[in-house]
Parts: sequence; C-alpha cells; structure tokens
Amino acid sequence: MPDPDTPTTADVVIAGAGIAGATLALSLARAGLRPVLIDPVAFDAQLAPTFDGRASAIAYAAYRQWRALGLAESLDPHAQRIEQILVTDGTAPGAAAGPQTPFFLRFESDEIADRSDGEPLGYLLENRHIRAALAQAVVDAGVPVLAPARVAGAVFGGRTAQVALTDGRTLEAPLVVGAEGRGSVIREAAGIGVVGWPYAQAGVVATVRLDVDHEGVAHEYFLPGGPFAILPLTGGRASLVWTEPTAQAEALKTARAEVFQAHLERRFGDFLGGIAVEGAVFTYPLSLQLAERFTAPRAALLGDAAHGVHPIAGQGLNLGLKGAAALAEVVVDALRLGEDIGSEVVLERYAAWRRFDTVSLSVGMDAFVRLFSNDNPILRAARGVGMSVVNRIGPARRFFMHEAGGAVGDLPRLLKGEAL
Repeated sequence: MPDPDTPTTADVVIAGAGIAGATLALSLARAGLRPVLIDPVAFDAQLAPTFDGRASAIAYAAYRQWRALGLAESLDPHAQRIEQILVTDGTAPGAAAGPQTPFFLRFESDEIADRSDGEPLGYLLENRHIRAALAQAVVDAGVPVLAPARVAGAVFGGRTAQVALTDGRTLEAPLVVGAEGRGSVIREAAGIGVVGWPYAQAGVVATVRLDVDHEGVAHEYFLPGGPFAILPLTGGRASLVWTEPTAQAEALKTARAEVFQAHLERRFGDFLGGIAVEGAVFTYPLSLQLAERFTAPRAALLGDAAHGVHPIAGQGLNLGLKGAAALAEVVVDALRLGEDIGSEVVLERYAAWRRFDTVSLSVGMDAFVRLFSNDNPILRAARGVGMSVVNRIGPARRFFMHEAGGAVGDLPRLLKGEAL
C-alpha cells in the first residue's frame, strides 16, 4: 500500500542518496527548491561500519562546497589534511625503501599555498563520516527521503517525468536525476547507453593503526599488479587501497587475520612502524564505465551513473561532487530566470560544462592504469622518465596539484566556496 505521506510531486526527483546525490539534494534545498531523494538503503544502514569501508581523498575545491553547504562543523573533526603526496615506482613490495629508482614524484601543499588560500592538497575522510554528515543535513533541511525504496522505471514526457517505485508509489517532477550508481535504472529508462570495460582487478580496502605519525603524507606506491596506496586518516590511522588481480583480492579478503597481516606487512614495510588492522577488510571490483550522454529529455546523470573510473588517482568521487555543484548551479539559475529546469536547453548547459573534464579524466585514468599496472621494461622506463621530468619542473608540478585539488577550469560557485 503506498504511503499517503509520500510527496507525489517535487521540483527534482533524485534516485540515489549516496554522497553525490545527497550533496545535490542539499544544494538544491539550500537554494529553495523541493528535491526528493530515493534510495534502496535507509540512511541508518548506510552509516553502519560494514556498509562502506572506504575513505575518500576529497579535493580542496570539493571540500569548499561542503563548507558552503554548512557541513564544516560535522566534517572538520574527521578530515585529515593531505600535506604531501609521494608517488614511487618499484618492482618489489616494501614502501619503506622510499623511491627505489630516481623516478618518483613529490607534491607538497606549500608549493600552491599562495593560490589555494593555504588549503592542503586535499582531505582524507572516511565515507561513513561523510554519509553521516550529509544524512543529518538533508534531514534537517526537510528533504523527503524515501528509503528503503527502489525505482522500478521512469517515463519522460513533454513537460514532466514520472518515476515509478517498486512498491506502487509514483512521483512526478520536471527533472529526474539518476545518481544511483553504475546500474542506474534512470539511465536505462532514459535510453542512455554506456561504454567501458573491467580491469580484472579489485581494490582491497582496510584501515590500519600506525605506530609512527604519518604527518599528513599520502603514499602511492606502484607495483606490477597495481597501485598500493597508504592514505592518512585522523587519529594516527591510515586507509589502505591495495589493488590486486580479482582472484588474489578475494583470497586476501577471506584470509585468516594472521595471513592477511603477513601479506600486508610485506607490502607496507616498516617506515611507519608497526601496523594493526582495525575493522573489516573490503574488496571492490574495478572497471571503467562512461555514459554515452549525461542528459536526456527530463533526465540528468550524476556520479557513478554517469562515470565510473579506476581509483588510482582518487578522482571518482570528486568528479561526482563537481557534477553535483555544476548541476545545482544550472538548475537554480534556470529556475530564477523562469526557465523549465528539465528542458533540453537547460540540461545541455550541465552536459557541456562537465563533458570534456569528465571524458578527458576518465580516458587519462584508463591510460594511467595501463601504464602503471604492469612490469613491461619499456613502459617502466617511459613512465619513469615522465615522472622524473614532472618532478623537476615546478610549474608542471603545481598544475597537477591544482588539477587534483579541483581548482582548474570554469568552477561552479559552490566549488569556490560561494552559496548559490
């Protein structure tokens, strides 16, 4: 039986209450619109430690967006500043050895402090803390959240779209946003195809406690099987993202604690002292998936529904947050001008704004994965020379740091820290 309290109309229906979808909903609500969120998983379940074990490197521009939305008080205690990124390359495990060849990259926040207002290279936050802050803010903003609820399909008409839920409820709005991940029902209903391929790799994710202070340094250590990242967290901890072929990753996830610890210590080394695993070990399959279009009549795609990339440079979530900021600005500005927010001419502004950046970064990350996840001596030499050259050219280093910080290009107002 449909819930009589369910809103039947809204300004924007957002399928997917994950980090990108919830950020968009909060942005629209702060600007006076009436969004509705739909998600198969209730907020309480999304906050459980076993739901999402990942931590995310948040670009400093994306973090400004959350500050502009009033989330600083709840996020700041959990945000670890990334003051330095050290990228090293080697054929054997053991990050303690430091650069095993002359070919390495070092990025330091002090180099761009004059242009970033003293921001770090980024912030590391556990996803569960981000989800908790967004969930509370969304509820406080009065955004209706239909969860657990699942989208069955959608019909896109000339003036409105209708979204049908599996429990019989129906919602109507001039705009529907698909933000429900790679298997987006909204994307399929809108007739938007995807291109992509699996990497035959999985990311093994675990949180560890360190004996030695990490000093805000993020390490990206490349091995032939894939990257091994040590990402600093608050409280003397680090998040590990350990890429392995799929079968080996699953074996690591199910291994006995002492076996996992032994494999981990071989790759980790001892440069941060002893390490102790805290909590569960997670695995996530890795692939590239890119929507052929980001919009259709009455529909827009956001986050993994639009683009799913390898986490090798930590840019997947940041792409979704950039998209949320751009889509919110386009919709809010169109509404204030009296335009139809779901019209093709309005949505094309969003697509045009995000298309080049998203496609170029996705293609670049794919090339990066193929360049670094192998032990071909010719490719090793080429990537080593490239890293060495970039490391010696200050302007090149600073460009990459600003790019990673999300501060390059035509930025939406929220990414500048400005309210809509």
